[in-house]
Amino acid sequence: MTSWTTLARAGTASGDDIFLRQRDELFEIRYNGIELMSNLNHQSEDQLALRSMRRMNFAARRILIGGLGLSFTLRAVLDLAAPDAEVTVCELIPEIVDWNRGPLAHLADHALDDPRTRVLIGDVQAHLAEITTDYDLILLDTDNGPDFLVRTENTGLYQDCGLGVVARSLTPAGVVAFWSATASREFEGRLSRQPWFWLRDDIPLVPGRVDAMHHIYSCSFSAAALGQRKAA
Repeated sequence: MTSWTTLARAGTASGDDIFLRQRDELFEIRYNGIELMSNLNHQSEDQLALRSMRRMNFAARRILIGGLGLSFTLRAVLDLAAPDAEVTVCELIPEIVDWNRGPLAHLADHALDDPRTRVLIGDVQAHLAEITTDYDLILLDTDNGPDFLVRTENTGLYQDCGLGVVARSLTPAGVVAFWSATASREFEGRLSRQPWFWLRDDIPLVPGRVDAMHHIYSCSFSAAALGQRKAA
């Protein structure tokens, strides 16, 4: 096995260090020394798109993805979306977009080149706060979950006020899904305070195994979309 090679590096105004590295066919993005994402296993990222699109009977036309990552969620959405769909991706770090157009592009079959894709460089919270039209589907994968934030500025997204902004950005039959590395009781309590239905899917990192999970929290004003009663 070869050693890691750093391919590119980026920084933020607040001093964060983000770098892309490669070892053989494995690519990894690290944020302040912590693994943020890799192409080793993207089962739950694929399921984030698949389960959400299925809950909308694949009829979502205006779709928002918060956090580009390695474009796996974007690719899964594009593979399922209608030809006239518009998929907006909000990514805070412009270099991550550049890497997905460059050395990472082949991993998700050049998803950013799809004409249905629109990329916005910026904070997804700010975007949701300023839009005047609503989304049918919102997929949020900006952190390692509400309990393990990549950046403290994202705290508001998982608090009552931020969830309220997300809720106001959904169409009446729309769905929002949050990716999380862990199950969060506190977050579940906040979801229950919003005027929607919600459920949690537990996704094995490796199909067939139950010892390691990622989680998807799905929310909708439509009970039919989730097939789930209102949580207490």
